Amino acid sequence: MTVRSVRTARLLRKRMTPHEVKLWAALRLLRSQGIRFRRQVPLGAYIVDFACFDPKLVIEVDGSQHTLDSHARRDRERDAWLERQGFAVLRMWNHEVNDNFDGVMDAIGEYLRGKGLR
Repeated sequence: MTVRSVRTARLLRKRMTPHEVKLWAALRLLRSQGIRFRRQVPLGAYIVDFACFDPKLVIEVDGSQHTLDSHARRDRERDAWLERQGFAVLRMWNHEVNDNFDGVMDAIGEYLRGKGLR
């Protein structure tokens, strides 16, 4: 973690997308169950949207730019690095957060239940 990545993460926390804000509000409610997520977290050379360190889970909320080949390739590289660090990566689309929020939360809950949580 570098000073630059910490600064960038702080800036990203202030500039979260509406989709990230919506998901963050729901993820914070999981604290009452002992599940603690952090937002805009520097991990290695990356800053992930949301991370839970127990269990090791990263959640990314992606917009349409992630369908471009260059973004998709970087996403695959990033996911592979995160998985080598022991993290599972769940990617959600902005439209899913808007149109199927219950489904998004169900997917997260399913993962957590599989880890014996929730």
